[in-house]
Amino acid sequence: MVEVEIRMARATAAVRTVVAVLIVVAVLIVAAFVPACGEAPRTDGSHSEARMLDLLREVARRTPEENEFTGSRRARMLRRVLAALPAGAPVERRLRALLDSGKAELRLGNAQRAVALYEAADQIMRRSSRSPKDRAGVRYRLAIAWLQLGEQQNCCVDHNVDSCVFPIQDGGVHAHRDPAEQAAACFRDVIRLAGPASRRGLAATWLLNVAHMTLGTWPSGVPAAMRIDPRRQASPNPFPPFPNVAMGLGLDAYDLAGGVVVDDFDGDDRLDILTSSWDPLGRMHYYRNLGEAGFEERTVAAGLGGQYGGLNLKQADFDNDGDVDVLVLRGAWLQGAGRHPNSLLRNDGTGRFEDVTLAAGLGDVHYPTQTAGWADYDRDGDLDLYIGNETYGGFASPCQLFRNDGDGTFTDVAARAGVTNDRFTKGVTWGDYDGDGDPDLYVSNLEGANRLYRNDGDRGFTDVAPRLGVEGPHFSFPVWFWDYDNDGALDLYVPSYNAKVADLALHYMGKPHAAEPSRLYKGDGAGGFEDVLAGSGLGYPVRPMGSNFGDLDGDGRLDVYLGTGSPSYEALMPNVMFLSGPDGRFEDVTVAGRFGSLQKGHSISFADLDNDGDCDVFSQLGGAYPGDRFHNALYENPGFQNRWIVMKFEGRRSNRGALGAHVHVLVEDEAGRRRSIHRHVGGSSSFGSNPSRLTVGLGAARRVIAVEITWPVKDSRQRFEDVPLDAALLFVEGLDKPRRVTLPRFGMGRKP
Repeated sequence: MVEVEIRMARATAAVRTVVAVLIVVAVLIVAAFVPACGEAPRTDGSHSEARMLDLLREVARRTPEENEFTGSRRARMLRRVLAALPAGAPVERRLRALLDSGKAELRLGNAQRAVALYEAADQIMRRSSRSPKDRAGVRYRLAIAWLQLGEQQNCCVDHNVDSCVFPIQDGGVHAHRDPAEQAAACFRDVIRLAGPASRRGLAATWLLNVAHMTLGTWPSGVPAAMRIDPRRQASPNPFPPFPNVAMGLGLDAYDLAGGVVVDDFDGDDRLDILTSSWDPLGRMHYYRNLGEAGFEERTVAAGLGGQYGGLNLKQADFDNDGDVDVLVLRGAWLQGAGRHPNSLLRNDGTGRFEDVTLAAGLGDVHYPTQTAGWADYDRDGDLDLYIGNETYGGFASPCQLFRNDGDGTFTDVAARAGVTNDRFTKGVTWGDYDGDGDPDLYVSNLEGANRLYRNDGDRGFTDVAPRLGVEGPHFSFPVWFWDYDNDGALDLYVPSYNAKVADLALHYMGKPHAAEPSRLYKGDGAGGFEDVLAGSGLGYPVRPMGSNFGDLDGDGRLDVYLGTGSPSYEALMPNVMFLSGPDGRFEDVTVAGRFGSLQKGHSISFADLDNDGDCDVFSQLGGAYPGDRFHNALYENPGFQNRWIVMKFEGRRSNRGALGAHVHVLVEDEAGRRRSIHRHVGGSSSFGSNPSRLTVGLGAARRVIAVEITWPVKDSRQRFEDVPLDAALLFVEGLDKPRRVTLPRFGMGRKP
């Protein structure tokens, strides 16, 4: 089979060469007019935007040759190597060429080609005297390729709401069965050759269960000793399913890994959706919320047609004009090849954006990044920006702290403030952990100690993480400040990015695993922390990437959704939803709620998209390689009949969006018991963006006694009494009473 394909490749080599030459000539002509993407001069107005779009086109031009994840250069080179092998080439050389080429083709999404290459390699291994371990390695690769082919033919092409949802059932069962049957046979061989207790054998055990789920033969098709239990950690309490309505609304874009912001971009009080894909050739998607008429894609009309790439998005009203602007973050994981420009997109208030990066002073130098956080660290009434860059693999990328100069421009003061970090930054979050009134900065570093930079005002920042014992975990990625126990003190959640597929298999079989534990640091409000992960219910071997928090059931407690995975195709790990209980413990409602997509989970947003007072969940799905695209999901909240309040904010002395304000809602239930609920404006994960307005669940409250707001400037605190239930309100800094806002409530409609 491989030989036939090689002959076909040779027959078309001349045509490909001619096409390649024409493409190169065209690219060189364009490049003659497009300056290189390195340092960029600061410009103004439309010239700034045009220059940025040129830089993004230059990144796209270089992608096939320089991008190790999405580029095709390696696959093209290996095809030539394989085609040029003489008939009498040494076996080892042919084997290596087949395996390397199979890996490259699978990454590009050429699963059928990868299967053929790995089958040829497997035939060589069968005729050799290689060790069982070596034979298991090749069979494992072949099994992954078969599983990926089955996913492409079923979950991607014939996508439905059950596709790849763990445990796979109903519509998720594959109609095209042969790839999964072949994969299951290979996985059984791997377990036999490598041993069921080996790391590879355990990974194959997990994937054997998944393969039989796709065939509809689970659990009977899996030997009892190898079966996993999807409900092993599931909550014993009833929990309703959240239907995935993305397909019916036209929101199921087929993308690679990327970001999401859900917010009101055009001022009509309906939450819109903006997504990105980290593919430098992949376009952003802007969906305007039309209410009952569904969502309308307005990417080009919004001025975003030339905005490509972006692994993460973070929104804020940086210019204090009353609308939501967006920062696009690019270049993550690529080291020196990731010197892609970020984009600061200024909103004109109607949902149309202009790229003002260069004019604002944010594009003088480009570093690989995917994480950033907005905060008014100097408490002067405008928002500053910290960008967490990736120093990795010998490429130095200091983090940047951009002080807002108040005139639409920024100045990088990171070195002066002592916050360059100079590590492999994967997450940043701002929060006043010590209660002194100014925001402090936590930086999550992969494969290195994390930092907690205490804000010392005019004296800069001091890293107090070692002294406070919050440097771990060693393998950390997303991070956030929150008040999970509603005691008024900020806590810190830092999940570990260390779990492997083998650890997941052990967990679901009820056996000990070796994954590094996450950290749940409970704050005391005075600057101290205690790790309370043990007993929290969050001690789960996950590998979270995009993640976030919000109140699913409207009980006033914050819940957690972890998007999981890694670039590897074997990392078919269910995304996990944890529901917070009254005793401070979290319960796993992944299976009951149908949240367990096996696809790579990236940016997450908890947002009330239909204005009915509860949080829906948007999940941006898709992996790192071109062959790992998937459809985004929107999980509609079925409702829990709890009371609620939606809160919008307008700062006067504070920044206009009141980002960083502390909100204390004091309620009373039917029995006369009082309860406090604490939220922070802008509270969100480092990899996912919740809306600027707060949807606060109040449980069974019969009245709101008071709302207390501590605005994010010095000496600005207000108390509002007898606030109505089940209402949307605008709180304006300095005004005595909130103003009622009429949010257009609607059912999830259909795409027009």
